[in-house]
Amino acid sequence: MQKLADIDSEAAALARQQEGCARRISVLGATGSVGTSTLDLIARHGDAFEIDALTAQTNVAALAELALKHRARLAVIGSTQGYEELKARLAGSGIEAAAGPAALIEAASRPVDCVMAAIVGAAGLRPTFAAARAARRVALANKECLVSAGTVFMSAIKDAGAELLPVDSEHSAVHQSIAGTDPKFIERIVLTGSGGPFRTWSAVEMAAATPEQAARHPNFSMGRKITVDSATLMNKCLELIEAYHLFPVRADQLAVVVHPQQIVHGFVEFADGSVIAQMGTPDMRTPIASSLAWPARMAAPAARLDLVRLGSLTFEAPDERRFPALGLARRTFELGGTAGAVLNAANEVAVEAFLARQIPFPAIAALAGDALETAARQGQVREPTCLDDVIAADEEGRALARGLLRRYS
Repeated sequence: MQKLADIDSEAAALARQQEGCARRISVLGATGSVGTSTLDLIARHGDAFEIDALTAQTNVAALAELALKHRARLAVIGSTQGYEELKARLAGSGIEAAAGPAALIEAASRPVDCVMAAIVGAAGLRPTFAAARAARRVALANKECLVSAGTVFMSAIKDAGAELLPVDSEHSAVHQSIAGTDPKFIERIVLTGSGGPFRTWSAVEMAAATPEQAARHPNFSMGRKITVDSATLMNKCLELIEAYHLFPVRADQLAVVVHPQQIVHGFVEFADGSVIAQMGTPDMRTPIASSLAWPARMAAPAARLDLVRLGSLTFEAPDERRFPALGLARRTFELGGTAGAVLNAANEVAVEAFLARQIPFPAIAALAGDALETAARQGQVREPTCLDDVIAADEEGRALARGLLRRYS
């Protein structure tokens, strides 16, 4: 399997040669949290960056405002219904307006130095694949490309000679910690997680948890779906799958540790007994800055880490009896193929049902696992050969999960 550390990118060498010139950036998913944080960073660096294309799915007003503020060349709204409004908002600015799925792919394929791939969910698959095929640097903030389509996505990166840099804080931490080390000296990669809002809750208490309680993260203000994933630890399950595709290790060399303070974002254990970790205050602008500037550094406004003030950092082993979602990563590795696509899709359906009060909190992981096993029994877990196979598996996973909902309601 082609992995991140194996890819010798000609695009990376070119980017280094061009240092000192303004770097042209496109942001896919510009109105989301990663997109707005990326643009905030870029705005702080004056003429070092130029914005080429910005995209959003439905938020026309926010997209137009960002395009005007950052002097983008192109703004694309994913929904064709938003085209006329977007065009009107950009009238007279010289910024080109476009709409629809084909326009999103065209925006991702434009000749730029870096594409920030921050479209959330399966909607980001085709545009991010287009960016990879265009042999650009891809700063990846879309989980589905690796969780659902890891094998075919990494093949696309390799075939195009593109450079892939992870934006997720845990994977960015590991990438920085490895920093070119020969893979044979890596013993273990450990991702950290806060433990979510129910870290200290009993199984009985979690059985009665409400959507409002699950959507209240102890450290971050995030979207409801990702906060519920943090509550079930499904986010760590999905991150393990991502790490498996990104880094040159076996599945049994990956682990998760609960770290409530979220100061250590990930660490790597080496054959000589050394452990290298990346630390910092919880601020997504730090890993975003790393992906934009790599292998150099750029200034970011994150609060500086004061270890003396913190006094202590704590770490715990995750409890898979209370958080069975974490164990679904191992089953996904065993099944291989499109198992990740099925699991991710089923989890989205389960989280939706929980937020709509159709199923209790413990049923989220149970339903996702049930859908995965059903897909395996029915022969629906296959080795994908292209993106269309992955999208078909995503649809099958959603259908299976919806069919199983009644069992858990």
